[in-house]
Amino acid sequence: MASTNPPLTQADGYGILITLGTIFAMGMVGTTICLRRYKGEEKNSSESFSTADRKVKTGLIASAVVSSWTWAATLLHSSSVAYSYGVSGPLWYATGATVQIILFCIIAIELKRRAPFAHTFLEVVNARYGQAGHLVFIVFCLCTNILVTSMLLTGGAAVVHYLSGIHIVAACFLLPLGTIIYTMVGGIKATFLTDYVHTMVVLIIILIFAFVTYSTSPLLGSPSKVYDLLVNASRMHPVEGNAQGSYLTMRSTEGAIFFIVNIIGNFGTVFVDNGYYNKAIAASPVSALPGYVLGGIAWLAVPFLCSTTMGLAAIALESNPSFPTYPDRMSSDDVSAGLTLPLVAVALLGKTGAIITMIMIFMAVTSAMSAQLIAVSSIVSYDVYRTYINRAATGKKLILVSHISVVTFGIAMSAWSVGLYYIDISMGYLYMMMGIIISSAVIPGALTILWNRQSKWAVCLSPPLGFLCAMIVWLVSTKVQYGWINIQTSSSNFSMLIGNLVALFSPILFVPVISLIKPDPIPYNFASMRAITLVDDSVDNTRNPTFEETERGITILTKNLKFARILAFLLTICLTVIWPWPMYGSSYIFTKPFFTTWVVCGIVWMLFSFCVVGIYPLVENHKVIMTVCKKIYIDLAKSRQRIAINSVGHAAHHGHMSRLATTSFDKRHTNDVQS
Repeated sequence: MASTNPPLTQADGYGILITLGTIFAMGMVGTTICLRRYKGEEKNSSESFSTADRKVKTGLIASAVVSSWTWAATLLHSSSVAYSYGVSGPLWYATGATVQIILFCIIAIELKRRAPFAHTFLEVVNARYGQAGHLVFIVFCLCTNILVTSMLLTGGAAVVHYLSGIHIVAACFLLPLGTIIYTMVGGIKATFLTDYVHTMVVLIIILIFAFVTYSTSPLLGSPSKVYDLLVNASRMHPVEGNAQGSYLTMRSTEGAIFFIVNIIGNFGTVFVDNGYYNKAIAASPVSALPGYVLGGIAWLAVPFLCSTTMGLAAIALESNPSFPTYPDRMSSDDVSAGLTLPLVAVALLGKTGAIITMIMIFMAVTSAMSAQLIAVSSIVSYDVYRTYINRAATGKKLILVSHISVVTFGIAMSAWSVGLYYIDISMGYLYMMMGIIISSAVIPGALTILWNRQSKWAVCLSPPLGFLCAMIVWLVSTKVQYGWINIQTSSSNFSMLIGNLVALFSPILFVPVISLIKPDPIPYNFASMRAITLVDDSVDNTRNPTFEETERGITILTKNLKFARILAFLLTICLTVIWPWPMYGSSYIFTKPFFTTWVVCGIVWMLFSFCVVGIYPLVENHKVIMTVCKKIYIDLAKSRQRIAINSVGHAAHHGHMSRLATTSFDKRHTNDVQS
């Protein structure tokens, strides 16, 4: 199904990347300047740069969560999972990566309640466990940022290369360029604003793909036609491990294994990613709970509808005799690289499909990468520079360090991703193995905030021990299963499953045992977390929360905590147990009416998500938007008035000088005549 001739020229590709990067860089820099001028935001405030003054509202938090969690892998790998396992793939992917966001609302509330002035999660670890625990979690958090950014750039660059022929090296460096600029200038507030725009664009494009596939396409055009082609595909190339080899069943053995790997790996990329703690810190107290819950529910529709559309469309097209490449199938390398989505987009919409796919992938890569840049810059500035190099660093100095770290990390990750390409490490491989590397820090990190009896020794030793055990089990199982270890053999679902399970759950044994053997002298009372202070930026910065506002916020968070725990537990059970597993156990094969309802529900859910992250933020912040627009209009009116006055004054002055010159000439002429 893959084509050797890119649907776009290299000039098209460079034009799209450079134009979009320039537009967003200039737009966000201009927006940042407007907010400083008309909304009173401090230019040199490190608090505003890193925490947005802790006053971001629910809608933007939800939008930022959706944007940050919509990686290139969300769109590309989910479609490949649907292509591999059928209708079960979208649900396994979506539910397996939603529960982490919903459960994180508990961590967000506890973080803001117990450390109201923290700038990073690592500051909290340092406040409780000191330097040893701090250094351990710096390593794991930075590894998470490196893994996530690697997936973003490798997946995005592969799509750009396929669609336009641009070399992978150029794509890896061009994709993040504009993001680096506006993140460096605007800080976390700029990421919130671009997250909103990027999310809107991605959702609209997914809806376009859905309506084309299930409504207007001459090759497909309806759920009924897609269903018939999926039935035909099940006869032509049945899926091993699926009930009756069908693409239309939730009973998928390999899909269920992926589901478990997906859940475990994504716990690490949420609970060990400082970017999600940054958003929790930036949220106002009343927005922490609804922001993360609404964001998680809204995000579920993104991979579900995208993969239900593009992944199943790929299967249907391959079984359609009128399709040009029938009956050829995609290669495993193309599937692992995430090329299912762009292949279908080009097949359905031609060059237009290639263009909007590039736009969508650009949005997904850059929006998620901006969160990673802020996460790394806050770690470097607060947890490395301010903690170990210059404890008396001013806000201005911290912003300078943040700027340097944003640029350095962005360029370094571009070079790193190029290296991954040349050693054949794909986005799919990174996605499956990320949990093995980082998930052993999930439980110790969460218990840092939730449990007062986890000892210093336990938090220092459990993550590295869990990592070592996971690596050993992963590689040994690969060796036993295949006889040798390479990229292909180590990427098997079984080996990845065992490694991920050991990484996440081994600290359940290590933490209590080590805490019993080497306990802390007294149970922790969380006082040192409350002692974390704001950075003294300047006497002019009045946007930081006051003591009274902070106490009111803590009261609100305490009231919301019990409800958050109940809600998170119920939603997790519904998404991971009640919804998928009864359908798995029954080996039910979808009927045509049921499949049609399944698709319609996905579209309706996406429209709900659009309202949550697209319309609600505008409604919630309409006063600020109107105020800024009004002030801009007044400034423009004053500027026009000044120009008009200056023009009139210049004309009057010119006329006066002309009259003086005429009078002088007349006098000289009269004198000459008299002489």
